[in-house]
Amino acid sequence: MKLSSIDNQLLEAVADLHGVPQGAFNIRKDGEGHRQSSANIEIVPKRDKPGIDIIVKPGTRNESVHIPVILTRSGLKDLVYNTFIIGEEADVTIVAGCGIHNPGNQDSQHDGIHEFIVKQGASLKYIEKHYGQGYGKGKKVLNPITIVTIEKGGYAEMEMVQIKGVDNTVRNTEAFIHENAGLKIVERLLTDGRQEAVSNVTINLIGADSSGQVLSRSVAQDESKQVFRALLVGKNRSTGHVECDAIIMGSAQIRSIPELTAESAEAMLTHEAAIGRIAGDQLIKLMTLGLDEQQAVDTILAGFLR
Repeated sequence: MKLSSIDNQLLEAVADLHGVPQGAFNIRKDGEGHRQSSANIEIVPKRDKPGIDIIVKPGTRNESVHIPVILTRSGLKDLVYNTFIIGEEADVTIVAGCGIHNPGNQDSQHDGIHEFIVKQGASLKYIEKHYGQGYGKGKKVLNPITIVTIEKGGYAEMEMVQIKGVDNTVRNTEAFIHENAGLKIVERLLTDGRQEAVSNVTINLIGADSSGQVLSRSVAQDESKQVFRALLVGKNRSTGHVECDAIIMGSAQIRSIPELTAESAEAMLTHEAAIGRIAGDQLIKLMTLGLDEQQAVDTILAGFLR
C-alpha cells in the first residue's frame, strides 16, 4: 500500500501510525479498504454493504488491530458499517479513528456505524480519534454511530477523542450491559471557530451487578457550540456514574445534560457536571514560571484534555 505524506500525517494523528502496521489492520482511504488479517484476528469485507467484520478468536490475548479511515478528496461522502466480535475470554485493543484532509470547497464527510459484541468474559480497549485539516472552504464532517453489547462478565473501555479541525459532528452511542459486565466511556472534545459538536450517550444497565461510567472533558473556544447528553438507565442491581467537565472560552456555548433513570430499587446512579473558564490563578502561576499568556493557556488545555 502506497501512502502519501498527507496520508501519513493523518494516520499519525488519528492512530499513532508511522506507515503500515504489523499484524491485523484495515486502512480505509477515500472509500477503499486495504487490509490484512492475523492468526487470531480475521478481517472480512461485508458482502451487502460497505464495511468489514472484525472477528477476534476466543482466548486471544495481548493483540491489537488498527482500522483507521482517511479522506483526502474534497466532496467525498463516505459511509461504512463495521462489526466487531470479541470472542470469549479475549483481551484486545482496537485502534480506530478518522482523519479528513479537505483542500477544496466541497464538504467531505465520513459516517461510521460500528457495532461491538463483547462476548462472555472478554475485555476490549477501543481508541477512536477524529481530526480534520486542510485550508479549503469545504467542511470536515464526522458522524459516528456506536452500538455496544457486553455479555456476562465482559468489560470494555472506549476512549473517544476529537482532536481538532472537525467542523460538524453528531456522535450517537448506545450500550447494553449484561450481568457482571462493565463499560467505561472516556470522551475528550475540542472545538473552535464556528464548529459544532453533539454527543449523545445512552447506557442500559440490564444485568445484575452491571456497571457503566461516562467521563467527558471538553473545551469550547471562539464561537463554537457543544451539546453533551448522557443517559444511564438502571434496569437491575447496578452502578453508574456520569461526569462532565468543560472549559468555555470566548463566545462559545456549551450545554451539558446528564440524565439518570432508575427502573430498579437496587440501581445506584450518580452524576455531576461543571462548566467554567480557566482560573486566573492558574494562568498567573504558569506565567511566573516564564510562559507567556498563550503558552500558559495551551498548557492548561493540554493537561485538561489529557
